[in-house]
Amino acid sequence: MTQSAADPARPAGLATREADGKLVLEPSGDWLLETIAKMDRPLREIAASTPADRMVIDLSGIGRIDTSGAYMLGRGLRGASDQDADQHYTGDHPTARRLIAEVHQRCKVAEPQEEAPGGYGLHRLMERIGAGVEDFASEAWDTFAFFGRTLSTLAASLLNPSRLRLTPTIYLMETVGINALPIIATLSFFIGAVVAFMGANLLETFGAAVFTVELVGIAVLREFGVLITAIMLAGRSDSAFTASIGSMKMQQEIDAMKVIGLDPYEVLVIPRVIACVVMAPLLTLAAMLAGLFGGCLVAWATLDISPNFFIARLQSTIDWTHFLVGMSKAPVFGLIIAIIGCRQGMKVGGDVESLGARTTASVVQAIFAVIVVDALFAMMYLELDI
Repeated sequence: MTQSAADPARPAGLATREADGKLVLEPSGDWLLETIAKMDRPLREIAASTPADRMVIDLSGIGRIDTSGAYMLGRGLRGASDQDADQHYTGDHPTARRLIAEVHQRCKVAEPQEEAPGGYGLHRLMERIGAGVEDFASEAWDTFAFFGRTLSTLAASLLNPSRLRLTPTIYLMETVGINALPIIATLSFFIGAVVAFMGANLLETFGAAVFTVELVGIAVLREFGVLITAIMLAGRSDSAFTASIGSMKMQQEIDAMKVIGLDPYEVLVIPRVIACVVMAPLLTLAAMLAGLFGGCLVAWATLDISPNFFIARLQSTIDWTHFLVGMSKAPVFGLIIAIIGCRQGMKVGGDVESLGARTTASVVQAIFAVIVVDALFAMMYLELDI
């Protein structure tokens, strides 16, 4: 008769006997966490001296049993060919055999899988390259699928403007745009100054120092302004998007949204996409102005080119197409950054390690995508002679 949970625990006991070439273990008493400490050493000695296929457990003498008792009692059977077969058990108990089998199953899941032999170095290298290509293709496919889902949700929201969430969108515009303005302007200022300084040193040797103005203007307006803005958004805002959405995913807040009928894409993704697409051109404009200002100061200090002459030469020699080329990239980069950051946030699992890995992947993928798309833009504009 099994004792109730309120009864005091009986000490665990263990006896053994030989029967038909088998070693029969006869546990008795309650096999609970607080009663099995003394049973560990005898069971280890039995497991070391007796093959698992020869062991049989008599369950009839067991009182209460928990998972710790089941783990210790079934440990000797773990090397058997079929550790949960009927041949390893005798006697009846309402829960013991089922609990031992469950512990065996859990231990199989928890045990680390041994890696297959890797072969030669070249073979392992090719395996890793193949796995990397497969992961890259899978990530790209999932990102395009996320992009399509976002576009369909955005179209539905634009057709019904009442579904657009203006308050979080405006807040995110402030976070993405205004709060990022100082660092982006500072970096662009120094980039423009460095380009002007290097150009002045190089061009002065050819007696063409005045062309530093064109060098700074084209480099900043066409490439550096938008590229610095995109990289800073990827490092600053993208990680924030992934971390905020990922923390909500970990705390099951996104599941709660679905339960009450809210679309997470509509609530979380669309405001971030709109904020990035709208603020990226404005930040790019600020970065261009800061970069030109930095180049102007360096030209004034090193080449004695006055600010008035710098501005006049910019207006007379730099075509507006360079400015438009740079500005045309900004909303595309903002869209890419928002999509990647939100997607990685939605992919966060239930642990902090997953959150950290997804945040890192978000920044790396965003910067990589921005540079690749910038190269595609450069080739397209080159073919169009723009």
